[in-house]
Amino acid sequence: MASAPKSEYRLRRRVQFHEVDSAGIVHFSWFFRYMEEAEHALWREAGLSIAPPGAEVAFPRVSTSFDFRSPLRFEEEFDVRIRIAAISGKSIRYVCDVIRGDVLIAAATMTVTCVRREPGDVLKATAIPADIAARFAVAPGLDAEA
Repeated sequence: MASAPKSEYRLRRRVQFHEVDSAGIVHFSWFFRYMEEAEHALWREAGLSIAPPGAEVAFPRVSTSFDFRSPLRFEEEFDVRIRIAAISGKSIRYVCDVIRGDVLIAAATMTVTCVRREPGDVLKATAIPADIAARFAVAPGLDAEA
């Protein structure tokens, strides 16, 4: 029996020393890595890899942004919650929250597009393969935002 399509994942992390600046606050660039780590965990939860060896398609980022609300510091535990906000024929849009307890640290969006590599090393947008698309669904409550 196939598992239900995945629409979200919550990743628990702890801030590591190499992720902070000299003030002990997480450098903004790490938030993009946290979001990507949660995305990859969502794909694994769906039984997939976002970049398996020899894949015919890839999913480069075409748009991403973060809004920062509160600092995150060395040794703090936090959650990264990623949800699928929209799926089209060729792209997936995620929303992501970085949360410490009840405090929203940062909110993000990211869009990935399915591409094939063409001759001359050109990437061309293509339909998300049906076997991949079937593993995902828009998160409940987010379909109105799409």
